[in-house]
Amino acid sequence: MNESTNNCIDINAIRAEFPILSQAVNGHSLSYLDNGATAQKPRKVIDAINDYYETTNSNVHRGAHYLSDKATQQFEDARNTVQSFINAEHREEILWTRGTTESINLVAQTWGRANITKGDEIIISTLEHHSNIVPWQLLCEQSGATLKIINILDNGQLDIDHFKELLNESTKLVAVGHISNALGVINPIEKMTEMAHEAGAVILIDGAQATPHVEIDVKALNCDFYAFSGHKMFGPMGIGVLYGKKQLLEAMPPWQAGGEMIERVTFTKTTFNQLPYKFEAGTPNVAGAIGLAAAADYLNSLDRKAVSQYEDFLLDYATAALSDIEGLTIVGNNCEKASVVSFNIDGCHSQDLGMMLDQQGIAVRTGHHCTMPLMDALGISGTVRASFCFYNTTEEIDNLCKAIVKAKSLLV
Repeated sequence: MNESTNNCIDINAIRAEFPILSQAVNGHSLSYLDNGATAQKPRKVIDAINDYYETTNSNVHRGAHYLSDKATQQFEDARNTVQSFINAEHREEILWTRGTTESINLVAQTWGRANITKGDEIIISTLEHHSNIVPWQLLCEQSGATLKIINILDNGQLDIDHFKELLNESTKLVAVGHISNALGVINPIEKMTEMAHEAGAVILIDGAQATPHVEIDVKALNCDFYAFSGHKMFGPMGIGVLYGKKQLLEAMPPWQAGGEMIERVTFTKTTFNQLPYKFEAGTPNVAGAIGLAAAADYLNSLDRKAVSQYEDFLLDYATAALSDIEGLTIVGNNCEKASVVSFNIDGCHSQDLGMMLDQQGIAVRTGHHCTMPLMDALGISGTVRASFCFYNTTEEIDNLCKAIVKAKSLLV
């Protein structure tokens, strides 16, 4: 497969949907290879947000006027869209949050504080983003539980045999990423979910990096919680989703308190609203929810299988091209991966290399990628990360390689 012969993907038409990609940076055409940090937004998402503020802007649920009714309908329609997007059984299993980080913290401080006690164990992995580490550390400090860590193999994959060894009758929660943000490694979450449930544990999956690349079916996965962010999947920042099984959410106490999450308030007693509203205190990010739904619709309009194949092609192309550069080492290789390549070059600091690539119009991410424990386990301080999606091209990868060679000649 290549861009000229791939009949399923019209790269030029797709790129035309993303206005930001047409600009120049430092006198060079922009090569945006930082999709793991945030994805760019198609016109459909931008228009949906603009239309809301231009024609509909109003607070939802409580207004007794046309604009409020219209805003409420669009807001709840967005919840229905997300329910369908991840194939949740019930619409009230979709909770709006500010992003994956808040979704994970919500579970830690509601389900976790109600169910985790001294002597219990929580399992996470070496691959985790800080957002799927620190909330569980705090919960363990609060409850007296113990945090256990799944090791990785030399190629960056999780050591599933070690995971099996860690599971026992004290395991109450497993929290793992679907796809590693730092290395792109795809974890076997179907198998891990089955293993967690066999041990009697609940499982939360951090899906921030997966939703742009993988079709998500929470019923098929049978996970208990699934968290993701709008901005990673071509939607706006400041909006995210926590999916939770209905029976778990119903049993969980509220986290934040305020408007909308209440049924009745007196100075002596407050009763709480039904799902999903008991977890959505305050004025919600209505435009964000509408924009996220527009992003889901945009992804659904694509041939997801063809898109996945094209991203695999970009990954293979980049891996081969970068491997030809002398002194360059890819971190996390020879395993099942999403379209992410993390690498280092002998004698070059990742930040210095990233700055020199930026001078040539190439956007990448450098440093520890909010995965300090992973970098410690790998014995490195950080990497340069190029993360691709379906609007990227082989020409951009060629530009990256040429820019690396040029930067290397000046830095080494």
